[in-house]
Amino acid sequence: MIRRSLPLSTPVRITALLLVLVFAASGCHRGSKKNADEGMPVETLFEKGHKLMEGGNWSGAENSFRRLIAQYPYGPYTEQAMIESAYAQYKAGKNDDAVSSIDRFIRTYPTHRNIAYLYYLRGLANGNSDTVFLRRVWSLDSSRRDLSAPRQAYADFNIVTERYPNSRYAADARQRMIELRDVFAQYEMDNALYYMRRGAWISAAGRATYLLETYPQSAFQNDAVAALGESYTHLGNKTLADDARRVLELNQPDHPWLRGDWPKYPWMIRKLNPFAGEKSAATGQRNAQMTRK
Repeated sequence: MIRRSLPLSTPVRITALLLVLVFAASGCHRGSKKNADEGMPVETLFEKGHKLMEGGNWSGAENSFRRLIAQYPYGPYTEQAMIESAYAQYKAGKNDDAVSSIDRFIRTYPTHRNIAYLYYLRGLANGNSDTVFLRRVWSLDSSRRDLSAPRQAYADFNIVTERYPNSRYAADARQRMIELRDVFAQYEMDNALYYMRRGAWISAAGRATYLLETYPQSAFQNDAVAALGESYTHLGNKTLADDARRVLELNQPDHPWLRGDWPKYPWMIRKLNPFAGEKSAATGQRNAQMTRK
């Protein structure tokens, strides 16, 4: 027997048609919501991103500026949107993305009127791009981390001070360079103390000498002189040890090495505590000196 399909009744056909219309309408709605910024004037898009930045919505601002750049690849609004997007990335903690955005901008607009700001912002991003989370959680000392990004930050700030000395960013760039020099000097001091603790006096003296020659006037220069005095004493070079003592007595007469109370190293049991972090020997001794003052 051949079964014939019965025709749909009129109410059933109407219901099916309504379902199709509902699904079609919802699909159109989703598409319109996704592309809500399409065709929006460039001024409106820029103002939207700017308001998101004012509210601290850095990711939303970055997305708005990205859409602006995609829809309007040329013009003053686009140039400013590229700058604002890099700043939003920096504020959101996306330091590597910020550096990449700034590099693209500098290559595209090497003579832009705000180029000094871009180098300054790149310095800020490079200075913050290494183990930010770990530094907060484990209190890692900055001198103990990989210094490649801070060195690049130093180079960026140096560009600002040398090429654009009259810019509004030059003074702060100089101050940040001083702070970074202390970080680099502390790194060398920690290495000198590492060698001293292990009795490698020639290596310790070499590190201390390098610190004094490369980072003069740093916060660790007197500690470096003390390291030289201690190293030369153990090496049996009384002349050089006495020279270091005279220099230290002249520059910091209350330095603990002159009393025989330096260096002091972090408690060894810290190494057994995974939550203690990596403590700088140089910082610990400087903090002890400041406390006595």
